[in-house]
Amino acid sequence: MTIAPDRALSGAAPDIASGGAPGLAPAAIDPRVFRDTLGHYASGITIIGGIEDGAPVGFTCQSFYSVSTEPPLVSFSVMTTSTTYPRIRSTGRFSVNVLSHHQHTVSNQFARSGTDKWAGIDWSPAASGNPVIADTLMWLDCDIWAEHEAGDHLIVIGRVNEMSPASWHRHDPLLYFKGKYRHLREVEG
Repeated sequence: MTIAPDRALSGAAPDIASGGAPGLAPAAIDPRVFRDTLGHYASGITIIGGIEDGAPVGFTCQSFYSVSTEPPLVSFSVMTTSTTYPRIRSTGRFSVNVLSHHQHTVSNQFARSGTDKWAGIDWSPAASGNPVIADTLMWLDCDIWAEHEAGDHLIVIGRVNEMSPASWHRHDPLLYFKGKYRHLREVEG
């Protein structure tokens, strides 16, 4: 189902950005302000990985979520300018490594361009051969199910074929909030 951006439909909600009057074009949104606003949404950090010519490749990804349980589907978004994702896409599969609270240096290492992202990273292959990083919060191994263009990003949907066993799940997540790494803490009271 596609939702058309037709603001002239009866019952359409007022466009707050243009002063609340229905049917008026929205005000331009500054990309930096938009990014800063979205930074108020806490998220986990993942490393999307793959194998190319027998060597691991990967990148840091903050935009990851579950899609469906039947079939088991997950999704991530990646910039269309990524030089790593096309190398993973060509294999038709990928791994998702959800980082643990103590792995902020891993996140930083994979976020840099032009470096050996896997230097010093302890990993082992999933059944498919995709890299599973040691001591992560959890991991999934997937086949690419679908890919959709969305502005300056691609939305990639993967079908899960293998995942970390329950015994693997022993850490808290690494979180990213307002441009900084954060950790969980118990709610008091």
